[in-house]
Amino acid sequence: MKRKYWIAFSSIEQIDSSFIQKLYEHFGDIETAFNASIAQLKQIDGISVKKCENFLKYRDKVDIDRTFTNVETRGINFLTLDDENYPKMLRQISNPPAVLYYKGKLFECNLDKTLAVVGSRRASTHGKEDLKKILSELAGTDICIVSGLASGIDTVAHTCAIENNLKTIGVIASGFDFTYPASNKTLYQNIENGYGAILSEYYPTFEPIKFRFPQRNRIVSGLSYGTLVAEASLKSGALITANLTLEQGRELMCIPGLISNPNTEGIYKLLKNGATLVTESADILNALNWEIKTEAQGEQLTLPMLTPDEEKIYKNLEIEEKGVDELLALTKLKLDDLLINLTTMELKGIIKQSGGDRYKKG
Repeated sequence: MKRKYWIAFSSIEQIDSSFIQKLYEHFGDIETAFNASIAQLKQIDGISVKKCENFLKYRDKVDIDRTFTNVETRGINFLTLDDENYPKMLRQISNPPAVLYYKGKLFECNLDKTLAVVGSRRASTHGKEDLKKILSELAGTDICIVSGLASGIDTVAHTCAIENNLKTIGVIASGFDFTYPASNKTLYQNIENGYGAILSEYYPTFEPIKFRFPQRNRIVSGLSYGTLVAEASLKSGALITANLTLEQGRELMCIPGLISNPNTEGIYKLLKNGATLVTESADILNALNWEIKTEAQGEQLTLPMLTPDEEKIYKNLEIEEKGVDELLALTKLKLDDLLINLTTMELKGIIKQSGGDRYKKG
């Protein structure tokens, strides 16, 4: 059974996917590659003797059957580079994962319409709301949202996908023995239990070490036809993913933000260098030349019939959130009438409270 040799390779922390791929391409057989001698390894172009010796040192400590059983008993599925079901977009990048571990329903996701969404972990309220608006316009379509399950924009992307009946794929920077950040435990479970899939190139016991996060980013963009950047400072993981997107020959798109926000400095740099400007979902569809069914979107965006007083309130919340005192002055309604209307509109899902006595569009 050849598959267990892929897992055996993957269980060695001291080597990476590019090393495994070079050996596999040279020998044409994963078992032969795993069992190669130092003399055979030295014949491979582009691999140093030191790397070969390092591999042999750790290979001899691997219990092949046990490493395979450890994956199976955890209920983890996996794909390998020689598997015909391996995602075609990911296979095309320069350093695809040798093994792709996953949980959830990967093949219920439409891998022909994958959109990566990345951005700051410390996203602003404006950045989050702009992303929610754009993704909600894709509600009920066959587009799959890919992100990194980190806090901030990643969390908003996955959550918004679920709320709008979109499949989503989360790519993590550790093995499945870890949930990072711990605050996303429920989100992990929701994705695994029917809303999409969680992927990792790492053997289950590998920890979420710092260097693995930028490595993970190449998979987020590599799985996707295009990447949408929601917020990014000049030195950020999102900007790394943006550059990977361009290297991989994929479409790069950005949501503009407040110019006074440090998290938009990276965005405007990308836009000045030719990234596609996105202010609505149609911009994404045009950039990627995608056609989607619009029935679900129409349902999502249709507002319930508004009374004249509700229309006054809604109109004044279209641009930005406002407090009760501001709405009193703008709508000229009596306080009791305003509060009753605000409560009714909140129950209808037209508006929502954003802290204290402030309201914004739902």
